[in-house]
Amino acid sequence: MAQLWGGRFTKETDRLVYNFNASIGFDKRMYAQDIKGSVAHVTMLAKQGVLTEAERDEIVKGLQGILADVESGALAVTSEYEDIHSFVEANLIDRIGEVGKKLHTGRSRNDQVALDMKLYTRDQVDELDRLVYDLLKTIHRLMREHKETVMPGFTHLQKAQPITFAHHLGAYFEMFKRDRSRLSDIRRRMNECPLGAGALAGTTYPLDREYTAKLLEFDRATANSIDSVSDRDYLIELLSAMSTMMMHLSRFSEEIIIWNTNEYRFVELDDAYSTGSSIMPQKKNPDIAELVRGKTGRVYGALLSLLTTMKGLPLAYNKDMQEDKELVYDAIDTTKGCLALFTGMIGTMTVRKEVMENSAKGGFTNATDAADYLVTKGVPFRDAHGIVGALVLKCIEKNCSLDDLTLEEYRQASQVFEADIYDAISMETCVNKRLTKGAPGKAAMEAAIRENEAYLESTKPEK
Repeated sequence: MAQLWGGRFTKETDRLVYNFNASIGFDKRMYAQDIKGSVAHVTMLAKQGVLTEAERDEIVKGLQGILADVESGALAVTSEYEDIHSFVEANLIDRIGEVGKKLHTGRSRNDQVALDMKLYTRDQVDELDRLVYDLLKTIHRLMREHKETVMPGFTHLQKAQPITFAHHLGAYFEMFKRDRSRLSDIRRRMNECPLGAGALAGTTYPLDREYTAKLLEFDRATANSIDSVSDRDYLIELLSAMSTMMMHLSRFSEEIIIWNTNEYRFVELDDAYSTGSSIMPQKKNPDIAELVRGKTGRVYGALLSLLTTMKGLPLAYNKDMQEDKELVYDAIDTTKGCLALFTGMIGTMTVRKEVMENSAKGGFTNATDAADYLVTKGVPFRDAHGIVGALVLKCIEKNCSLDDLTLEEYRQASQVFEADIYDAISMETCVNKRLTKGAPGKAAMEAAIRENEAYLESTKPEK
């Protein structure tokens, strides 16, 4: 068992205790961040005269060799080591000898793990942002294609008013825009370097913490050494942001599942994103959408778990905080996978325009417009509401839509109706006369699409 802290102890740790305590099984994914942080640390130590330039160069060369060998598969990260920090340091000492023991000068595992986790999380925030951006581009493409695809808008899962598919998609565009803004906020707030905080009280070595922060592309060094090693706010914020992101994906998935049913038939999912039944040959199941919906609870669980872990911890570092990694890793992997698969699923689905429009007609979504027509003719709205309600009841009895009623039937309800009622309640008219900002009318949607294009261009992630 490779341990770097055994001087105080008179016997070896029990194997069960060692395994329970070890984190190598999950923190090995931070090997690149651990080595990057170590390179910056020894570079700063040499600048401050704590190490010689020759020692720095030898250590950096050794670290770069370990990185290359891990990435090529020549060197495996195994459970022989307690954690990724022990793995790197032990292998460095094996390779370059005594000078390798100077790597840990002026550093504790507490500030080291805090740094590694921040570096790793920062990289993952950037990857999440790119995935959300790709999803937004796909939604934007669908919006451009479906500016005139009429569908029913819903409240309470009841057909309410006619909108366009572009308008409906635009709601999700706004949600995922907010998700990106949350990621941006998290990245900005967390971008402070904890290295140099030591175990909790800094160090007597003349470290230049701002220089180390600059080398690692942080905005600044953290302000308080205790907070530096005990802060997990940024992980809780990320889990919260991913939970909200997954909630948005889950809502969208729920709608796709409904739209994909035989009863709705608004969309058909591509075969690549569907599965069949082992017994029913006619089935084509929306498994990806269902799994996204199901995995949302998994990310919620990680958020609640970490909040519960942190709520009773005194300052500064406690071993409980090791529990952050598995939770965060799993939540990140889950969210990234869901984003990528969901983007592919909606990007390849077939939209049934005619079915959507017929559904809007059959659901009396133009009833409000019929009432507004009467209002423009001088009928008080409350009376107009009652008149159109009676017409809807007649349509239900006849199993037809408002468009199918004769002018005589309209005039039986109110003599105010004229032949222009049919134009007033056509789906095209109902949609396109709604021109206020954010509405589904063609001019309003074209303006929204232009704004989306400008947003996507101005916030394009770096490669």
